[in-house]
Amino acid sequence: MNIMDFNVKKLAADAGTFLSRAVQFTEEKLGQAEKTELDAHLENLLSKAECTKLWTEKIMKQTEVLLQPNPNARIEEFVYEKLDRKAPSRMNNPELLGQYMIDAGNEFGPGTAYGNALIKCGETQKRIGTADRELIQTSAINFLTPLKNFIEGDYKTITKERKLLQNKRLDLDAAKTRLKKAKVAEARAAQLNTSQPEENNIMVNVSYVLNLLHVKWLKIWAEEVTKSEQEVRITQSEFDRQAEITRLLLEGISSTHAHHLRCLNDFVEAQMTYYAQCYQYMLDLQKQLGSFPSTFLSNNNQSSSTPVQSISTPSVLASASASLPSVSNSIVTSGISELKSSSGSRKARVLYDYDAANSSELSLLADEVITVYSIPGMDSDWLMGERGNQKGKVPITYLELLN
Repeated sequence: MNIMDFNVKKLAADAGTFLSRAVQFTEEKLGQAEKTELDAHLENLLSKAECTKLWTEKIMKQTEVLLQPNPNARIEEFVYEKLDRKAPSRMNNPELLGQYMIDAGNEFGPGTAYGNALIKCGETQKRIGTADRELIQTSAINFLTPLKNFIEGDYKTITKERKLLQNKRLDLDAAKTRLKKAKVAEARAAQLNTSQPEENNIMVNVSYVLNLLHVKWLKIWAEEVTKSEQEVRITQSEFDRQAEITRLLLEGISSTHAHHLRCLNDFVEAQMTYYAQCYQYMLDLQKQLGSFPSTFLSNNNQSSSTPVQSISTPSVLASASASLPSVSNSIVTSGISELKSSSGSRKARVLYDYDAANSSELSLLADEVITVYSIPGMDSDWLMGERGNQKGKVPITYLELLN
């Protein structure tokens, strides 16, 4: 019975709190109640978190479309994921095309020029399908999964704490409203005339009694002042504590951006590997087809020279495209390695804004130039940055070393 009474009381208290918040929220919307505004820094952090969530969702969905254009296949993968079961393995489009080509080539005869060419094309298409499968798997692990973890994990926690902050703010403003009303009632009670009437008149006596009742009623309101002031202090303390919790979570968005940047680099590397493989496969295939007798390769006299021209041009592009990433990567890597191994300093340009997570880090603004150097025992992903009299740790991924 005591447990039931406790549950009823708790239910009644929760209902009263909910009603108080609803009234406060409605009066704020109607402009009939004051609203405690969040500080500008917290508002900026909230806006940054919402922007990050919005664009992360868009990038994640479009990446899924890029990797798997078939909407039915995406729906099937989603259903299997929700059921916590592994989706059945099926051939992708290049593998399926390759298998059709191989079957057709065997049907026409591997000894014929057309049949042999179909078999070689089919084998190349199946290699491309394998590379495509590896790209999807690598991108899902290194890029899509971290984005999904942010949306379904970190941002859900931020949303929960933000909702708690909104409730604490409504409680605080409702307490302030009650305190304001109690003080008004106390002031009205102090202005009432409570002296005994001199005339022995019935109407006067009735008026006096009504005045006494009115005074007692208003004094009840006046007694609420102390209670309301204590309630304001408690709700203010709870609001400040929740605001600090929310702020700490929101400041982690900068670390999320740094992590997503590393994931983006992994995604670009996976794409680069995939396209390089596909190009090499097609280049090899074109050379194999070019080795066939010209009488089998063309139906007219003009097409016999085409394979020679088309082979030479991509080969130049291949050598150029293969050399550019390696040169740029070697320059960046060697520059950082030299800086870490030496005791000197270098100038660096900031690529993106960065908000310091704590006092040991240095906040950065995009396009500014700072001095960076390394100290013994520092993590490999960080350097010491210096701007005037300010110094602190800065992430390497946000910097571009200058010559």
